[in-house]
Amino acid sequence: MKTRRTFLAHLSMGTAALAASTSAHAAAPARKRRSPGAGLEAPALRPLPLGAIRARGWLERHLRLQADSLSGHLDEFWPDVAQSQWFGGKAEGWERAPYWLDGVVPLAWTLGDPALQAKVRRRVECIVAAQRPDGWYAPYPADASAKPYDLWAILLANKVLAQYHEATADPAVLRALLLNLKAILGALDRKPLFGWGKFRWFEGLVPVYYAYELTGEPWLIELGRKLRAQGFDYMAFFEGEDITSPTPRRGLWTWEKHVVNIAMALKAYALSSRLSGSEAERTYARRMWAILDRHHGQVTGMFTGDECLAGRSPTQGTELCAVVEAMYSLAHIIAATADPAMADRLERIAYNALPAAFAPDLWSHQYDQQVNQVECTVNPEHMWSTNGPESNLFGLEPNYGCCTANYHQGWPKFAAHLWMRTRDDGLAAAAYAPCSLGAAVRGQEVSVEVDTDYPFREIVRLTVTAEQPVRFPLLLRVPAWTRGATIAIAGGREQPLDPGSFHRAERRWTKRTEVRLRFPMTAKVTRRYHQALAIERGPLVYSLKIDENRTRIHADKPHRELPHGDFEVRAASPWNYGLLVDERRPDASLVFEERPVGDRPFSPGGAGVMARAKGRRLPGWKMERGWAAEVPPGPQASREPVEEVMLLPYGCTNLRVTEFPRLAP
Repeated sequence: MKTRRTFLAHLSMGTAALAASTSAHAAAPARKRRSPGAGLEAPALRPLPLGAIRARGWLERHLRLQADSLSGHLDEFWPDVAQSQWFGGKAEGWERAPYWLDGVVPLAWTLGDPALQAKVRRRVECIVAAQRPDGWYAPYPADASAKPYDLWAILLANKVLAQYHEATADPAVLRALLLNLKAILGALDRKPLFGWGKFRWFEGLVPVYYAYELTGEPWLIELGRKLRAQGFDYMAFFEGEDITSPTPRRGLWTWEKHVVNIAMALKAYALSSRLSGSEAERTYARRMWAILDRHHGQVTGMFTGDECLAGRSPTQGTELCAVVEAMYSLAHIIAATADPAMADRLERIAYNALPAAFAPDLWSHQYDQQVNQVECTVNPEHMWSTNGPESNLFGLEPNYGCCTANYHQGWPKFAAHLWMRTRDDGLAAAAYAPCSLGAAVRGQEVSVEVDTDYPFREIVRLTVTAEQPVRFPLLLRVPAWTRGATIAIAGGREQPLDPGSFHRAERRWTKRTEVRLRFPMTAKVTRRYHQALAIERGPLVYSLKIDENRTRIHADKPHRELPHGDFEVRAASPWNYGLLVDERRPDASLVFEERPVGDRPFSPGGAGVMARAKGRRLPGWKMERGWAAEVPPGPQASREPVEEVMLLPYGCTNLRVTEFPRLAP
């Protein structure tokens, strides 16, 4: 364990010496689980270093689309990033530039994109070069006592620097990170956390832990404990009654019910348990999710919040920032607990709620998405809890620009957490998507290629390559929703798998070994709000395909020549259907058809699977206040003719009905 004098030596070391020290720490094997008083508890799983996992197949195409659209170009024209104080400009100097970097750093290294990496490098070097001798970054006021600065943006910037250092081992970045963390330690005594920083204290633990595991400096543990002590107590809040009730429509905004704060906080105790050693804290996320499901849950795996928690109605919205933050929280929860249910949840959100919030070309996004969303227009009659009339437009910054800055992390961080390292130096598949990875396992270089069109297909093929024979475990998640799942290794017989578990395949891996996983997908009908019916199959939720008319608005805005404009979307085909489906045997009522996964996998035309069903129109189910009216609570009679309707994966739709009224016999 290093001493404070060693820390000071780090700050005065030459670049080459510090780089060598950092590299040695990074190459060291994972520490064994410690006792609570000895620093940090080891997590059950550890994410692989940023850049170790590369996207392939449809995931690479989708990330490439992201890099070629807003994510890769936002800093070229959007003033809050392009002219940010973080980069030497005069525009916003708080969260927006760090938010953008927080997604673009993993995007650049997961794609292995040299041009995007160079762009990121210039921006990070700007932040580091402008750091003051007292450790504070340029936007932080010189006299913080006279002009208090909410530390949330600093915590966020340090997460960015930790990611960047993990990908590059740049010694100047590690030095900057340590200097700033030291400054925060002293500042918390003078001015405790307030505002957003108080409600997002746990985000600060991410860079603190990263720095501690490189340096072993005990003052970093002290800093982690201070952040925990000064932060909002979400455990007490979740055990109270206020969490259970939706915020009234056009109601009162509150810190504790703010949907993004809640999405971030889901990882709070999985993280803090590494300080406390508390098993109750480590596993508390399960209870948080159960409470949210019961009172605010949506079929996509998310919960409502537009902008505060809003109940279970499918017409209430879910903010995009909350979606990407919930996914990032789940990655930390999975690492802390190795809980396969949390990994199932991560896939459900990633393959449904995340892509639904974007136009197919990824040049525009929504602030709020709706599970039943049949029109996206400027709507003064809206019934959001606290958001405004443009919240479900597809645009550059509909309603508010935080999602414009923050959404970029969703797909790249999902890709970066597909695989993790086990405590006994094996590899664990937390989620499935086409990718490749390389890692040193028990002293040998091992690579894994994942070839699949999952979640649109049920087959996942792995190729494990070890140049030298090495024995280690491969932990393969078996989703809880599958029945009859099998594994076949090296062309052997299929063996059954237990749903809702991590299957341990431990063997002596030599040369190239093929592993074939099959996760049968069968249709499922669930009852939702007002007993409405929702269709699920595997990790995907299915929605009515609605033809659409798209109209550009706000054409007078700057940079209107770029594809990022604001758009209204209206239905061009009927939407008010009830489905004729056998709830006990839904496969008898639904016909699923596989299609090629397109260049835009999450679009009406690129969907890799669709379903045909029968339904009747419900003339009495109409628009109300610019939205589809709430689903009627009882079985609905209809004399309309039976029609064939098409269902698409939820994430492939822009307009949709997902929770259908029940039809009377």
